[in-house]
Amino acid sequence: MKLYLGIMSGTSLDGVDLALVDFFEKPNLVASGFVPMPEDLRANLAELLKSGETSLQKLGEIDHRLGVLYADCVNEFLAKNKLKPSQIEAIGCHGQTIWHAPQGDFPFTMQIGDMNIVAARTGITTIADFRRKDMAFGGQGAPLVPAFHEAVFARPDQFTVVLNIGGISNISVLDPKSETIGYDVSVGNALMDSWIEKHLGKRYDKNAEWAKTGEVISELLAEMLSEPFLQLPPRKVQGVSCLTLRG
Repeated sequence: MKLYLGIMSGTSLDGVDLALVDFFEKPNLVASGFVPMPEDLRANLAELLKSGETSLQKLGEIDHRLGVLYADCVNEFLAKNKLKPSQIEAIGCHGQTIWHAPQGDFPFTMQIGDMNIVAARTGITTIADFRRKDMAFGGQGAPLVPAFHEAVFARPDQFTVVLNIGGISNISVLDPKSETIGYDVSVGNALMDSWIEKHLGKRYDKNAEWAKTGEVISELLAEMLSEPFLQLPPRKVQGVSCLTLRG
């Protein structure tokens, strides 16, 4: 077996997902886990995502705290699954995206979460900073998941499209006759999460309980479909910083 541990914390800020995968011949999920995001840390990240403004001191502190959180999650996960650090080939973690601006004269993406802390506290080789090299070569830096979708779902005789709904929704187009492409298509759960938190005091709409009670408002749908981002050609990326909640 060749075991690798993936760590993910996305735009929903709900917590940290962990996946232990064996890549000896083909990807095989061995174990998984989830750790809720500490409330004060989640609030700090949410404010940072919303405003994009902070002090260098506070940014450094959040970066450090995320690194400690990731490391603690790994160590607890290993203990729960009776594994030793020496059994893990490497940890992969892109960190927490706090700003993503792939357009303009100076495109950049910014993730935090000190991976040096993760490596030091777990004793496991840690691989990170996945997005910026892609942007250096002219890419968008996101989404990352198409590479995984290609490895798992691609078939030589089948055209496949995979829809991934997170805070932002993205698709992977797996065409056996051309290269795999992936891009954001629209907002996913980010706006709903914000509305639920503001009006119902909950982090998210569990099992779509609130959403299932509603009806489509044609005027609102038309306004949302007029969003300029939707008119852009494929290979586009949308960050949560461009989303606005009204009402």
